[in-house]
Parts: sequence; structure tokens; C-alpha cells
Amino acid sequence: AMMEESKLTRFQRRYLMDFVKRGHTLPLQCHPTPSKEPAPASSPPVCQPSRLSAKPHLRPAKVCQAGDAYAREKFKPRARRDLEKEKQRLQNILATGKDGVEHKVKQTLVQTKEEEIDEPDRFEELVNEVQERKKFLAEMEALGQGKKYQRIVLTEISQ
Repeated sequence: AMMEESKLTRFQRRYLMDFVKRGHTLPLQCHPTPSKEPAPASSPPVCQPSRLSAKPHLRPAKVCQAGDAYAREKFKPRARRDLEKEKQRLQNILATGKDGVEHKVKQTLVQTKEEEIDEPDRFEELVNEVQERKKFLAEMEALGQGKKYQRIVLTEISQ
């Protein structure tokens, strides 16, 4: 059970089981697997203080700056984003599902032209609706049911 819980490779487990079967004492260190090469000995750190005192103390700034640990990156400011444009873009994406990157100037020109065109169309549409209702009322009067629809049609025309 301990063998399974330990993080030993199969090779290392087999190696240890061979020792147990023979009745020998277990080795103090298990050899690495043949696929892994032993790690090279790491070199001692380059920057060592000249003396170590028993008391903790603050090191002078010159000692800190002399080492490579105190190398600051130079600040590079980035271009700022226009948050209002980002908000509008996100609203467009959520509303239409598309990233509509269009010029506002073109949009305003198109909108003003559409409004000018829509006004006469709306007026003509209203005139046509009034004429349709008058025709309908005349047809109903010809059929003898004019009084029934007269109030309804007149209120619709007045609106």
C-alpha cells in the first residue's frame, strides 16, 4: 500500500521489491530511472554577502542595487483607450451581434436624409389611410350598414 501511495516509478518499485525478496536491507537512495539522467550539480550563487551577521539588519541601498535583483524596467506608457467608444462598441455587439465600426459622420448624414424622405412618405401614408377609410365607409353605406361603422371610422380618421 505504501508503494502505491509513494510517487515511485515502476522501475524503482521493482528495484525495491527485488531487495525485499532477497532479504537484503533497503538502500538509502533509490537509483534514478534509466530514462532520466541525473541532474547536474547546481553551481553556488554568484552574489554572496561577504559576512553574515547573527542579527537581521537592513542592507544599504548600494548593496541592493549592486546585485542583479534590483533591475527595474523602464516605465512605458501605453496609449489610453477611449472608454466611451468602448462602451458604444460593446452595446452594438450586444444589441446586434456585430461589431459595427462605422463613422458617426456618415451615420448622421444618412439619418438626416432618411428623416427627410420618411416625412413625405408618412404624410402620403396617412392620406392614403384616410381615403381607404372613406371608401370603406361609402361601401358600408351602400350595403346599408353605414351607421354601424360611421363612429369607428370617423374616430380613426380624427386620430
